Amino acid sequence: MDDKSKLSRRSFLKLAGGVLVLAGGGIWVSRTDLFHRTARGIDRLANPQKIEAEYIRQIITQDAAQSRTIMWQSERVQSAAAVEVRLKDAAGEAQRAVATNEDFADDGRAVVLHTAEISGLEPGKSYEYRLTNGEESSEWLPLAAPGGGGFKALIFPDSQSNDYAGWKDLAQDAWKRNPEAAFFVNMGDLVDNGEDHTQWDAWLDAVGGMIEKIPFAPVMGNHETYDRNWKVRLPEAYLQEFAVPDNGSEKFPRYYYSFDYGPCHFTVLNTQQDETADFKDGLMEEQLEWLREDMEKSRKKWKIALLHKDVLQYRIHNRPERKEGISDIGEIFMPLFDELGVDLVFTAHLHTYRNRGHIKSFRASETGPVYILTGVAGNVRYPNLWVDHALDKKVAPQPETDNYLVLEAGKKALVIDCFLPDGSLIDHMRIENK
Repeated sequence: MDDKSKLSRRSFLKLAGGVLVLAGGGIWVSRTDLFHRTARGIDRLANPQKIEAEYIRQIITQDAAQSRTIMWQSERVQSAAAVEVRLKDAAGEAQRAVATNEDFADDGRAVVLHTAEISGLEPGKSYEYRLTNGEESSEWLPLAAPGGGGFKALIFPDSQSNDYAGWKDLAQDAWKRNPEAAFFVNMGDLVDNGEDHTQWDAWLDAVGGMIEKIPFAPVMGNHETYDRNWKVRLPEAYLQEFAVPDNGSEKFPRYYYSFDYGPCHFTVLNTQQDETADFKDGLMEEQLEWLREDMEKSRKKWKIALLHKDVLQYRIHNRPERKEGISDIGEIFMPLFDELGVDLVFTAHLHTYRNRGHIKSFRASETGPVYILTGVAGNVRYPNLWVDHALDKKVAPQPETDNYLVLEAGKKALVIDCFLPDGSLIDHMRIENK
């Protein structure tokens, strides 16, 4: 939205002193880049058998019980790049998955992205994996293949920031309080500027220690589509950074996807049709056809939808012409959610936490999907901007600060708790067995 973009641009101009322009090359290098490159060089000298691997990450797959995607990046091609996986604490032979070497250049920086697909896992087993490149290797890291039972997941709202220290504290503290969390979600607008590689580095650094140990499920937001000049472009960095499950689309691969975990089927939708329209058309039409097929073929107990932009439209203080109602995203998706029996819908974008309870046919109801606007996990805030909606049942304490959610899923209920950064409970919601 316009208000968000203006605030973010002003904030990032303040950071100009932390960026250098290399003479002649025009390549932007932050102090963080220089620090990491120096640290990697020292580490390589001290540990010559250690693989060069930056920002190792587990990415959710369509069936996390049997497969996993492992990604990392380096500054050069690793001709023998692979991932080895074995049962936890087993000294026996490890399964080996060959990794790709994919050049990726954006924002004046070139890296090599490595992606390996692990398959053949046994549900309910605990594994460990490591990266290899010939004689070089990483340490062994945990990898869990879930069974069909219950689980806990961390749900983070928009993390876009002008300083990702707060996002790092929130994510790490939530992880410490919930070490049994099986995976985590970020609800879009992961970064403030989708082309700025220093922000992607800061985001990945903030979730270090978590993202290599449990899988990540990203949602694309509108800020992933901004270039350095704050003009809309295709979300190149987002699409490259996260090898999410295949959706079968030739035109919009990685834009939307679905996955199963325990008794739940998650559908991750894309609300950036306006941002992509000047480059590619047909995103919403293709996605709606896919959504129906995806939901109808699932036999999981619970159906959960994740989408960045919200389904409601809010009045704004000092703008009386803006009316309360249903947003264009809500008009598109909510009738289909009713029809397909979706149990829970998480949204984001507005940087405020709102629990609406059950909504059906655009009205408050005792049945139908539960809608939760997840809040904000970064430091971009809109204090006193929104006028409460008639469908809001619970609103976070004002003025709003950052927050996170914990989803616990079992065969009898879905439980959603929302917390302040210090672990104080904001809201509790339980969806009973249907």
